[in-house]
Amino acid sequence: MNTGLKVTAFAAALAAAFGAAYGVGAGMDPVVAGGERVAGGGGAAHAEHAAVGGGEAALPGGLLVSQGGYTLDLHTRALRAGESAELRFAVLDERTGRNVTAFRREHGKELHLIVASRDLTTYWHLHPARAADGTWSTPVRLPEAGGHRVFADFRPAGKDARGLTLGADLAVSGTSVPDALPPHSATATVDGYQVHLEGGLTPGAGSELTFAVTRAGKPVTDLEPYLGAYGHLVALRAGDLAYLHVHPNGEPGDGRTRPGPGISFTATAPSTGTFRLFLDFRHGGKVRTASFTVHAGRPAAAGPAEAGQEGGGGYGPEEGRGESGTHAH
Repeated sequence: MNTGLKVTAFAAALAAAFGAAYGVGAGMDPVVAGGERVAGGGGAAHAEHAAVGGGEAALPGGLLVSQGGYTLDLHTRALRAGESAELRFAVLDERTGRNVTAFRREHGKELHLIVASRDLTTYWHLHPARAADGTWSTPVRLPEAGGHRVFADFRPAGKDARGLTLGADLAVSGTSVPDALPPHSATATVDGYQVHLEGGLTPGAGSELTFAVTRAGKPVTDLEPYLGAYGHLVALRAGDLAYLHVHPNGEPGDGRTRPGPGISFTATAPSTGTFRLFLDFRHGGKVRTASFTVHAGRPAAAGPAEAGQEGGGGYGPEEGRGESGTHAH
């Protein structure tokens, strides 16, 4: 862990989160297919207060707290590092001022909750419980202090409703020693499994990412379904933590998708820059997370010198930790 500035108060942690998001994110304009740049692609600090409408459709997910007539109402704004707590929030319908209580199930769940540290070295994929009044809650214990970002990925009920990812900042108090972003490696090791990445991110265009899972040098050919697929992938842009929507290519039972060793996805990078990929996969009844650092516009295939590098790992919700999975270096 690198030495760095120590942050000991909620205000400092939150200020650092906003400063990092704006300083890095403001320098990257979104890109649409064909290479055209879209103006107004500021960082999360700017996007939190941006008016809904206009160019919002051009923004990646997770940069706005309000979008499309809905607002992520984060009831829990601050926590203490290392202490168990309950994270509570709701999705507000701005037309009625009430909590949304009806959602369409996507990938087996009504809502997917992602919590990531601003330095992208810790990551949680959570599935909170919804009360009848539309309040969501989940137990958490965040081990590291500093700025974090909370993402709610959901689709309201209704035939015309579209999927949204809203984001809000969460401060975790305590002594913070920020980590540097792990270097690029095409191979990640997690809990005795090796996951190799082939493919890359292309700004403004869809590209294929394929992950091959092996264990003890042998291909894993009996992966178990997780969230309606043999893997679930989240991609976040370093700096402003823009959230990429990534879709699996095929699903269990479709007659053509095999349960490993390969897991394939299609993703579109909104800009050039550095991204962090988090792959959840299930085998032997446990969900594990492999992570990768990639650069949009540069292929992720590795040479022999990179094959043995460790890319990090984690545990998923079925691991029984009392919270829904941790990825940490």
